[in-house]
Amino acid sequence: MKSHVKALVVGGGAVGTSIAYHLAAAGWDDVMLLERDELTSGSTWHAAGLLPLFNMSYATTHIHKYSVEFYKSLEAETGLNAGFSIVGNLRMAQTQDRMDEYMLYASTAETAGVPYEWLTPAQMKSRWPLLNTEDLKGAIFHPTDGYINPADVTMAMAKGARQRGVLIERKWQVDSYTWTGSEWQVGVTKMVEKGGNLVASEETAIITAEHVVTATGNHAQRTARLLGLKTPAIPVEHQFIVTEPDPALVEFRKTNPEHPVLRDADAKWYVREERGGWILGPYERNAPARFRYGVPDSFRADLFPLDLERIEEEYMSMIHRLPTSETVGLKDDFNGPICYTPDGNPLIGPAPGLRNMWLAEGFSFGITAAGGTGYYLAQLMTQGEAEIDMASLDPKRYGSWMTSEYAVQKNEEAYEHVFVLHHPDEERERARALRTSPAYDRQAAKGAQFGAVNGWDRPNYYAPMGFDDHASRSFRRGGWWQYAVEEAKAIRETVGLVDATAFTKHVVKGPGATAFLDWFTCNKLPKVGRINLTYALTSAGTTRTEYTIVRISEDSYYLVSAGAWTAYDADFLRKAAEDKAPEFGYIEIQDVTTQWGVFAIAGPKSRELLKSLICDADPETALSNKRFPWLSAREIELGMVPVRAIRVAYTGELGWELHHPIEMQNHLWDMLLKAGEPLGLKLVGARAQNWLRQEKSYRAFGNELGRDATPLEADLPRFVDLTKDFHGKAAMEATGIRSKCVTLLIDGPADADPWGREALYDGPSKVGRLTSGGYSVAFGKSIGMGYVKPELAVPGTKLKVKMFDQLWDCEITEDSPYDPTNARIRVSE
Repeated sequence: MKSHVKALVVGGGAVGTSIAYHLAAAGWDDVMLLERDELTSGSTWHAAGLLPLFNMSYATTHIHKYSVEFYKSLEAETGLNAGFSIVGNLRMAQTQDRMDEYMLYASTAETAGVPYEWLTPAQMKSRWPLLNTEDLKGAIFHPTDGYINPADVTMAMAKGARQRGVLIERKWQVDSYTWTGSEWQVGVTKMVEKGGNLVASEETAIITAEHVVTATGNHAQRTARLLGLKTPAIPVEHQFIVTEPDPALVEFRKTNPEHPVLRDADAKWYVREERGGWILGPYERNAPARFRYGVPDSFRADLFPLDLERIEEEYMSMIHRLPTSETVGLKDDFNGPICYTPDGNPLIGPAPGLRNMWLAEGFSFGITAAGGTGYYLAQLMTQGEAEIDMASLDPKRYGSWMTSEYAVQKNEEAYEHVFVLHHPDEERERARALRTSPAYDRQAAKGAQFGAVNGWDRPNYYAPMGFDDHASRSFRRGGWWQYAVEEAKAIRETVGLVDATAFTKHVVKGPGATAFLDWFTCNKLPKVGRINLTYALTSAGTTRTEYTIVRISEDSYYLVSAGAWTAYDADFLRKAAEDKAPEFGYIEIQDVTTQWGVFAIAGPKSRELLKSLICDADPETALSNKRFPWLSAREIELGMVPVRAIRVAYTGELGWELHHPIEMQNHLWDMLLKAGEPLGLKLVGARAQNWLRQEKSYRAFGNELGRDATPLEADLPRFVDLTKDFHGKAAMEATGIRSKCVTLLIDGPADADPWGREALYDGPSKVGRLTSGGYSVAFGKSIGMGYVKPELAVPGTKLKVKMFDQLWDCEITEDSPYDPTNARIRVSE
């Protein structure tokens, strides 16, 4: 066994072997993989091997698509047949709502180049007569999909990795990780068989590695403890059963090809053929999480007892869909652990707070994701960035507030939601009201319907008491839509209040702060008392983070960024500051997110409202353009509350953000509501705010802004100072303009708006995709933002947007179609 390698991959399942393979394929010629037992001995060995392309995530869709294509190539390279059966995937729908879901997904699939077909019940019955289709609305069919043998594909990737020089060592367990300042020292122990168990021997070693990747599957909790991290990756039981041969199926197969993988999403199961019989895999309610604190030493390639009562409903629904299966006996059963995360997506990317430590954990669809994970993670490691934006899968999307109890509750929920309708306006119920602003109860009493962001509950919209948010969800305009419209109108016509407490907030100060931030961000730094919008770039020149920077003093800055990305932003900021401190001097960084509450007051009457509360020698002029101009910040007093007021509004109206000591929030809330009552103050949630920012073409991080586009491609040259040197500048300029961000007004269906996942067409050609969508109260029609080919990014260009399997007219507008000169934001007394 080598004692020094460039990259050490820990974990010999499908994910680990793929990572090792792709690191070698990317040119790293000194890679080693360690497995504590045998290859495939984790969840890989009992996985059903399905390869579903269906996914609402743009990044995950690309990962799954790469896997499917890559697995087809393995036999030619390695000589090993991975057992890929390209039978297709038939995803059936019992309701129109489910068909709406499929149509939204289909547009996402088009943006990633995933083929699909629509089938009617009659067409399904004609091709697969064993199916009962009488209660179906239709189906979406993926002809390139199917299933694979998990062990075979893992062994094929392992052989391909060895052929490329990867050393694979089995029966070695990692017991420690130590960072020396330049590389990792990994303590390992040889594992031996004793009485059917795997136990540690006295043989130990130290492996020195420049990079380490953990792909430890069900052992993720142990890995996290060794690294001093928290992780939400905890397994959940998944059971599936295998039937005896079905005589009707055996007869059908004499003259017909194999059935596709069947998915009855409304019945919460998948079914595929298995040697003349059927495999049924349900995603039932009440499947328990396991191994909260780690996998017992005695648990190897083991299973849990089957709980047939728990899946009785799903079993009966299979008989309903495949009536000939009713008389077929059970041949085998499996109930094993599969790792989950709270949102069901894996954790892929750099570990928080650690250098050259990479995580690939929490794969609930590990076989489907393994190939693509290896490919894109290898890009991250060897090139600095992947060709797709991997932020949505970053391990730092869960901060230090996350606990094992939170992970257990949310992972169990994610499991049972695999086949639950994935409404874009969905808000899942478990582990809610966990992180709340002090005004939470007051907001709830006013009818707030909350959404979860980074563990925070924040108002999405306000509705009459007794309104059922769950029942209002839809792929079209849900019951909440009318309330969001009234909230958006209030900000445009009178005044509204938005709780933005979840914003991420950092203080950066010290002798090196100014030089560091000047290098770290691409825009000019503001003068003292002023603010600037700016971006921190990746090494590839794409957008890593968006900041509003308030300059408090010469060497003290207050940075505000998106609330969903607190740990993600903090890690990048701190690591960059550590790297540059020797050059620039001492830099102090404080995460003050939970110390400051934020209320945004916006609308034509916002100045009038605040003027009635401000404590100032001349309250009539305190908020005037002369004393408090646009894009400036001042410390003011509203009654007894000291406030850091920032004259900026994400909604594009006259307005201020009121950053206040969080312990004084309720007092400030009560004052604002009392003062706003005679002015018609309306409480406003995140959904209306999202619509309003699109009317101003304000890009949002995670939507228009991300690691797959530069600020220049986002069409933000006014926020990029090309006269100075900054991180990522050369790469940004070398990238050029591959696509360009635009705003579009859309003549869509009368009962629906885009969600920001739809494909854009110029005639028959796909030319881009939406990244945001919604409704414009200013224009009385749908609105969206997205990326198109640069030559099309001209106001007046007419395109089509794909919604509900139809093409609808849309037109590219000028940037900031509402109030393009910002006259309303700058309005004087």
